[in-house]
Amino acid sequence: MKKLLSITIILAVMLGACTQKTVEKRDISIIPKPVELIKGEGNFFLTSKTTIVYHDNEAVESIAEFFEDWIENPTGFDLEDSDDMNDNKKNAIIFKLSDEEMYGDEGYSLDVSERNIIITASKPAGLFYGMQTILQLLPAEIYSPQKAENITWNIPVVKIFDKPAFKWRGMHLDVSRHFFPKEFVKRYIDLIAMHKMNIFHWHLTDDNGWRIEIKKYPELTDISAWRVPRDEWRKAEPPKPGEEPTDGGYYTQEDIKEIIKYAADRQIEIIPEIEMPGHTSEVFAAFPDLSCQQKKLYVQPGSYWPNTDIFCAGNDSVFIFIEDVLDEVAELFPSKYIHIGGDEANKTEWKKCKKCQKRIKDENLKDENELQSWFIKKIEKYINSKGKRMIGWDEILEGGLAPEATVMSWRGFRGGIESAEMGHEVIMCPTSYCYFDYYQADPEFEPLAIGGFLPLKKVYSFNPIPEELSKDKAHFILGGQGNIWTEYISTPEHAEYMSVPRMTALAEVLWTNEDELNWDDFRIRLETELKRFDLMGINYSKGSFRINIQPSKQDDGSFSVILETEQLKPIHYTLDGSDPTPESPAYKEPIKINVSTTIKAAIFVDGELMEKFSEKTISMHKAVGKSITLKEPPHRRYKAKGAVSLVDGLKGSDNFRDGYWLGFEGKDMEAEIDLGEIMTVSSVSEIFFQRGPSWVFLPQKVTFELLDENKKRLAIKTVMAKANPKDEGAIRENFKAEFDNVNARYVKVHAYSMKKCPSWHEGAGGKSWIFTDEIVVE
Repeated sequence: MKKLLSITIILAVMLGACTQKTVEKRDISIIPKPVELIKGEGNFFLTSKTTIVYHDNEAVESIAEFFEDWIENPTGFDLEDSDDMNDNKKNAIIFKLSDEEMYGDEGYSLDVSERNIIITASKPAGLFYGMQTILQLLPAEIYSPQKAENITWNIPVVKIFDKPAFKWRGMHLDVSRHFFPKEFVKRYIDLIAMHKMNIFHWHLTDDNGWRIEIKKYPELTDISAWRVPRDEWRKAEPPKPGEEPTDGGYYTQEDIKEIIKYAADRQIEIIPEIEMPGHTSEVFAAFPDLSCQQKKLYVQPGSYWPNTDIFCAGNDSVFIFIEDVLDEVAELFPSKYIHIGGDEANKTEWKKCKKCQKRIKDENLKDENELQSWFIKKIEKYINSKGKRMIGWDEILEGGLAPEATVMSWRGFRGGIESAEMGHEVIMCPTSYCYFDYYQADPEFEPLAIGGFLPLKKVYSFNPIPEELSKDKAHFILGGQGNIWTEYISTPEHAEYMSVPRMTALAEVLWTNEDELNWDDFRIRLETELKRFDLMGINYSKGSFRINIQPSKQDDGSFSVILETEQLKPIHYTLDGSDPTPESPAYKEPIKINVSTTIKAAIFVDGELMEKFSEKTISMHKAVGKSITLKEPPHRRYKAKGAVSLVDGLKGSDNFRDGYWLGFEGKDMEAEIDLGEIMTVSSVSEIFFQRGPSWVFLPQKVTFELLDENKKRLAIKTVMAKANPKDEGAIRENFKAEFDNVNARYVKVHAYSMKKCPSWHEGAGGKSWIFTDEIVVE
């Protein structure tokens, strides 16, 4: 990422004398934040007499027409065009190409005077982004699809120089888990364009549906694109007699061509993803002979997990099929990249498959990891022969990376760092910053999500270039992208809700230089952006208005509650369980509590409640706020706040993905609490969760142990599970041990997991989960 030098001097030379640089104020709300902005005095007024001026250039004409079409509905103006490239032309908006190298491929300058507006760039993409900035300088009503009344369409006098920090600024959409209509895909592309992002990663195939027409294999859209409707995701239930597979859909090649042009008109490159060698169950619904098991499958709403279905790497027919598919994909998509997935390829069947084992022997491979590498390298060679480059998820590192592969690093930064150090291009999209299918506010008030917790502020803190990476390798990091996986997202409205405003935060950190990023400044500009979303009818998340209620142990040893919000608005709260009002106390500092308390908090704007009340009950007991350690950490996706979540006085809901439960996959849970002093203990209890279809079971038993200050055992009790593993529905069971008033310093809890799903379960042999919440000591 190159730094621009002496931008202010460049502006002065390029644009002439201008007023002194000022800090952006609320009346200018541009997202992403420009590299350099110098505000002047006065305004340019857009009227029905304004002329749009541009070179006789097809690409520039398309951008000018886009601008004209956009403003026509809200303003009612049908503007005239001109090719009179005169910088002094009055009441004109001039789109101007330049051969100045400082702009690069996507940079632009914007000179707004009272006389006219001049957008200058070296490439059409820069003109498009300059045009987007003009829209943001206009009143927010310019985003209204209907005519806005009584609006003066003024643009403040300003001089801007701008270019992106990263070349890859993307958003991903999974249309396999749930199919989304063509009209929504276009609307999603509009959001990407609005944010000056330039990549749409289109996840077109996966276990749950094939979504792209391949003319040579009509079975893929006749069979693999459809499944029997099911209300519950991940419920692997075969079709019943008479049930028809009516849930699904696909995009014809004509649809795809239309969407590609739509994106190209908005300077967006579409990257198609065709999954292999795993995540291919839907293919085997139509072509079972391409799998190791050669077993016909049915397309289902959820995934078998662990999913062992995989292309047979020892079957030459597999590569004929894949190459035929890639032929049509390469012909359809003008992008230089094709994404082949490569993630979560379970190699169990390869180990058992005679053909695959023969392939390992014939190719002198060490093991199944090297077989995957051989598979990926073979596909890369074919993709390269089509004039394309291959992208894969970071699992393609396993067994050896293909020579020219670009790596998309999702399991943290490690895979991206390793790839960049080897000289490979990398796109960073770690789950902890870029998985927008995660919850973004208190899960108790949010639509069901896959788990995790990724609020707006965390997204804004994302830096695609990790500190551990060698400085001379940083240029291999192309940028980053946000990922929308749709296991729990079934409607366009829900997809929008999960995307924005997190897309807004991501767009800024990928465009704006790191030293110019400022969370508080972003929050101010976001207020206007949300107004634009309102006018566009975007179903954006208002999670940033939610109050995060978090218990906290203070330095003086007292126990307090902290109230936080991502908005720059006062928080009003109550402690007696009543609903807060604008007259309720405003939060200023941590609230000390020493008894069980129900806290309600909210934000009000102009006296109106924003969203919903946030509410938590803090249940005080002897372990609240005490020191706690875990022998093994919880799973990274279900870690809440870590071990302290077990002694914070908060209890999770009936949704084990709500961010309060700790999940342990395939292992026991062992915890030790230090009460800090000798206390009389009469009981210890811990809550566990069960939901069989999600592979979550109660522990078989839980032992509770009391120790003295030397950690010598004083008493031990074992409590067995009451519920049956086959019991249906969501079950919360409180494992409670009674003691005869034992004076103890330490409390140890050991929950014994099944570790694997039982033989009668659909996931038989796969790792099972235990989920736990609060350990209560009384």
